[in-house]
Amino acid sequence: MEKTNNNIVYSRTDKSKVNLTDAEWKQILPDDVYYIARQKGTERPWSSKYEKFHEAGTYFCAACGNALFRSDTKFESGCGWPSFYEPISRGSIIYAPDHTAGMERTEVMCGRCKAHLGHVFEDGPPPTGLRYCINGVVLDFEKAAAAEKKYKEENKKN
Repeated sequence: MEKTNNNIVYSRTDKSKVNLTDAEWKQILPDDVYYIARQKGTERPWSSKYEKFHEAGTYFCAACGNALFRSDTKFESGCGWPSFYEPISRGSIIYAPDHTAGMERTEVMCGRCKAHLGHVFEDGPPPTGLRYCINGVVLDFEKAAAAEKKYKEENKKN
């Protein structure tokens, strides 16, 4: 997802916190992103374009552009949602207890705009043992420049 003309807070470089009203978010986010990010919805399992996605690059918050995960921390968990074992930085993600649906879970939110991203579980691979189970709808992706350059060079030869 590229920055839309009406999303005035989307930035991949601005690190300032974003505090908008629910009405303001509703005006600037697409309906599917709004549902997940602001209403704490969940997309259907195995419906995300990022579930079986293997490009090298960085995943960003689709609501505000904050960097969240590097592709080298993504793994196939079999849970039906894109999974990562480590956020890009300590401040990129914030955590909150989640007692909904009769479960004890830990919600993960964007550290810049507090968009709901998904949940983190303690059944992931080394080195962290964590599985960040993330709704793909609230992810934006940018291919790594070095990987893209290498791909173009290799395909130029063929």
